[in-house]
Amino acid sequence: MAHVRAGQTVRLETSDCFAGQISAPGEAPDAVDWARINPATGPVFVEGAQPGDVLSVLVERIEVAPRGVMAVSPEFGVLRERMSATAFEIVLIDGGLARLPGGFEVPVRPMIGVIGVAPSGAPVPCGSPGAHGGNMDTRLIVEGALVYLPVAAPGALLAAGDLHAAMGDGEICGTGVEVAGSVTLRVDVRRDLELVSPVVETAEVVATIASAETLDEAADLATRDMADLVMRRFGLSAAAATMLMSAGGQLQVSQVVDPLKTARFALPKSIIARLGRDLV
Repeated sequence: MAHVRAGQTVRLETSDCFAGQISAPGEAPDAVDWARINPATGPVFVEGAQPGDVLSVLVERIEVAPRGVMAVSPEFGVLRERMSATAFEIVLIDGGLARLPGGFEVPVRPMIGVIGVAPSGAPVPCGSPGAHGGNMDTRLIVEGALVYLPVAAPGALLAAGDLHAAMGDGEICGTGVEVAGSVTLRVDVRRDLELVSPVVETAEVVATIASAETLDEAADLATRDMADLVMRRFGLSAAAATMLMSAGGQLQVSQVVDPLKTARFALPKSIIARLGRDLV
């Protein structure tokens, strides 16, 4: 287990979500050990982090391998009923583009699929998201983003993995362009912030992230978490916070294919700035 102090940087080498088991498009699905899916590198013990604190994680750098993997299957994904069998595709990454089947190319936009701390209570598989973070598959978690995670165990026990060279909101087939690589993270401990679920901050937005069995439930939770944060940090009434969020906020889908669904509520920082203080 690695140990770091608040304010220090750690670099994690990560495998792809298939743990490197797929090396060619013809690989047989029964050759994949599905128990090894979505590995996360860690844990990292952050000295001084205690339950009730918030771990602040700055994504300084994401480096991805020159090729990734995608999959479709009748067992997962929104369009699973249209698939006759599980199939894998090797995706080459070159010149800032990911080259997909059919001759299509999409821009490379590296992001972290799995990032979290030890959960409270029973262990949670790395393939599942929750209040601890985990497999949130949220495309806002890119270089420069700050991820805020509520600490539930001494040292927080941070881990990350499941990088994507590219992924659309929803991750509808169950995979983005899954890729090995490395992440450089700077960690800090916040004691002036109260959170029950993850929050991500980018140059453009602050977003609450929530996961639940249905997308409706996840959307409700993310919205309520943002309302609580806005009311607590800015001293707004429930009515004022609701009007602000309804007029200027963005309720968005992160992923709809994990064991739990994940939604986020994003509030533009251009609006937050007018209130005269930071939201997080």
